[in-house]
Amino acid sequence: MGPRRTTLAVMFMAGAALLARGEARAAPAYSWLEAEPIRTIADSVAAPAGFGRVAVAPGSFGDWLRHLPLKPADNGVSLHDGRPVADHGTVAAVVDIDVGRSDLQQCADAVMRLRAEYLFSRRLTGLIGFELYSGERYRFAAFAEGVTPVLSGERIVWQSGPPQDSSHASLRRWLDTVYAFASTRSLAHELRPVAPPSDAAIGDVFVHPGSPGHALIIVDLAVDPASGRKLALLAQSSTPARDVHVLWNALDPRLGPWFELVEGRSFATPGRVFAPNELRRF
Repeated sequence: MGPRRTTLAVMFMAGAALLARGEARAAPAYSWLEAEPIRTIADSVAAPAGFGRVAVAPGSFGDWLRHLPLKPADNGVSLHDGRPVADHGTVAAVVDIDVGRSDLQQCADAVMRLRAEYLFSRRLTGLIGFELYSGERYRFAAFAEGVTPVLSGERIVWQSGPPQDSSHASLRRWLDTVYAFASTRSLAHELRPVAPPSDAAIGDVFVHPGSPGHALIIVDLAVDPASGRKLALLAQSSTPARDVHVLWNALDPRLGPWFELVEGRSFATPGRVFAPNELRRF
């Protein structure tokens, strides 16, 4: 094992141990916000009658996603350039998180943004990193040291420059760099398969790799204790880059924003049908 891989392994084990013992110092939970959230998924989206939200550990990724801040109820989805997007009855709520000014934070990128923000909120910056389309993993810690990827023909090469800091503003700059070199293919490759879909957990990702591909993330789950039926609440961005939003189930409006997970069955959402084997986990 080379020195870079050895360092990464040590950082991963140390960060995971801190998280498991609940000793990681918490940064502000949603560091991009200037004030405490007014609305959240948990207090604005009720579970359907007969269903109860699944239990999650305080401070976990699932708990963090369940309490994502939402924009006021009358806010619609906007593109990165501010133009409004017609939701056609497929948007239940808009997550209060910036999309950036460029056409970068699309579907897989929004998933990576949420995962990176959670780890940042737990001060687990050594664990923040994603696979690029070259198969190489690009860590936020490397960016802070001044390392950035650049294209040389069709290859990614690594360039050393002035060190950065580990602030949230630096995290956002790093993420924009990641977005340019990652995709649904790289995200699907680095995540672990989940089977069957009825074993889904909050934070799992449906990802169809391709051009075009698509990815969305489970931000909450509810279960009927009598029947065992499991429903998922989903968030996504899309192309062109736009606000991250919670989906409304236009395919079965009786469920509102919830989507049923059924073992052995394809998972249909407005605009995309995912195969049962396209559910992945960080």
